[in-house]
Amino acid sequence: MLQKLIEQFLPEADIIKRLFIPLLLVSFFAALLSGWMKKKGIRTPYTRKTFHFVIFSLAGVLQYQYGLKAVTLLGMIVFIMVVIAVILGNRTWFFRALARETDAPHEKKFIMLPLLATAAGGIISNIFFPGTAYIGYFVGGWGDAIGEPVGTKWGRHKYTVPTLFGVRATRSIEGSTAVMLLSTAIATFCLLQISAFGFATCLLYGAICGLAAAIVEAASSHGLDNLTIQVCASGVLHYLLNLA
Repeated sequence: MLQKLIEQFLPEADIIKRLFIPLLLVSFFAALLSGWMKKKGIRTPYTRKTFHFVIFSLAGVLQYQYGLKAVTLLGMIVFIMVVIAVILGNRTWFFRALARETDAPHEKKFIMLPLLATAAGGIISNIFFPGTAYIGYFVGGWGDAIGEPVGTKWGRHKYTVPTLFGVRATRSIEGSTAVMLLSTAIATFCLLQISAFGFATCLLYGAICGLAAAIVEAASSHGLDNLTIQVCASGVLHYLLNLA
């Protein structure tokens, strides 16, 4: 059983041959873009989430078009890129684009922790909710990606969230509301594509998913929401599709 589970994730030679170079190039340019933005003085919540947005979006498209093994290949590429950036530290603009100043002196830990949480979220979602896992990528990638920049720009009503390593972390009601609204829109659109439900039903289910994602995001420990939002969105939509 364990061998079959591992084989479910491991990319085959054909996938590697077809997609390795394109995925490497897209990942590299996403890193280059976020580093360039940081070099231009753009704040870290925007530079970090730019990379986050591109990679999660690419993962969703890959799973929908090519399957899970293509996403695993992307994950391997991104993991190696991020680890290299963490090792090199401030010598690279890519690291600076990922390292939140508010996470000091544990910036590297709060780069690696979300990276591992993202991988864990993808693995859990694909084991338990394979039919809706890719929706979790989009909800997590887009909803969470918009929450932090919105909170940074317009967040006036702050609240403290659990965290590790003694770093104080806050989120905002405005940011969490953005997570809910965008997650609702994404879930609704995806349901319209993969189900035979009418718009009203898809909107209702999408709203349930968006609300659940926002609540989970608001309650998640700093650095772990990439895991919890993915699993929540995938699980809620899986349940709703099987309930109908």
